[in-house]
Amino acid sequence: MTAPRDRWGERMPGLGVAAAVAAGAWLVHLAVPAVPLLTIAVAAGITVAQVPRAREALDGVLRPGLAFAARTLLRAGIVLLGLKLSLVDIAGLGWAGVATTVGVVVFAFLGTWALGRAFGLPGREPLLVASGFAICGASAIGAMAAATRARDEEQAHPVALVTLCGTLAIAVLPALWHPLGLDAEQFGHWVGAGVHDVGQVVATAQVAGSAALAVAVVVKLTRVLMLAPMVAIAASIERRRATDAAGPRPAIVPLFVAGFLAMVLVRTFVAVPDAALVAADGAQTTLLAMALFALGSGVRVAALLRTGWRAAAVGLTSWVLVAALAYGAVLVA
Repeated sequence: MTAPRDRWGERMPGLGVAAAVAAGAWLVHLAVPAVPLLTIAVAAGITVAQVPRAREALDGVLRPGLAFAARTLLRAGIVLLGLKLSLVDIAGLGWAGVATTVGVVVFAFLGTWALGRAFGLPGREPLLVASGFAICGASAIGAMAAATRARDEEQAHPVALVTLCGTLAIAVLPALWHPLGLDAEQFGHWVGAGVHDVGQVVATAQVAGSAALAVAVVVKLTRVLMLAPMVAIAASIERRRATDAAGPRPAIVPLFVAGFLAMVLVRTFVAVPDAALVAADGAQTTLLAMALFALGSGVRVAALLRTGWRAAAVGLTSWVLVAALAYGAVLVA
């Protein structure tokens, strides 16, 4: 058995590279605020993974640290993400706003999962694609993969697709704002309900002003809150499937999901100092940037082009489905 000190020694090269990329992504985001920091981190991982010499290091000396980042740091970042959510802010949407947002998540999830099954995506890919497109991008994919024990290679296509479509949304949705006849707040609601990652939501909604941005963030964080029940349900199903299998069964509610919910309750009922919230936000962003770089580094574009056309078809169709459902939610709310 490897000693804890030896394990940390093996992890440090990969963690160091992930931390350096997170810092670089932060600098790029400062220079170009319209590009979300976490999108930069995922894109950096995908880009580096296509370089043969770099791929040797990613699959070799860097692998232990990157695996730790993609698993443990991701879970820690999701726990801290709960501090962004206040149930009071969500209640401010009104019952119609909350109900339609939940409806978008549920129907987008089920529709995308069904598409994935219909197109014959292997293993847990339908579940992971549905999680990413319906809830909150690559973070949701990592969370669902952790809860259901999905293999690293099963995450590659979903991560690449949700990053691509979320980035496209930054340019496409503002171009449709006026043709669809939406006012600024309606546009913010549409963006919050239809764009995947929180950073991508901010980058897309800010073109319509502060009112649109405020609505978009609250709607988006309401979708993020759905991560907890969706992951818990998936983990419960996985637990039942594993009843007759060898080895320990997954927890009914994964520990990081419980931690996420605890942070939501803290933010709702405790007067957390602003300085603490700023520090937690910085830590959460850093942890997720490191984790998403690690997830992106597992994507092999050549293999994606050879075998991923079905996943691409599901992802692009899901992107349109989510946008259409979100537009309908705006009209209803």
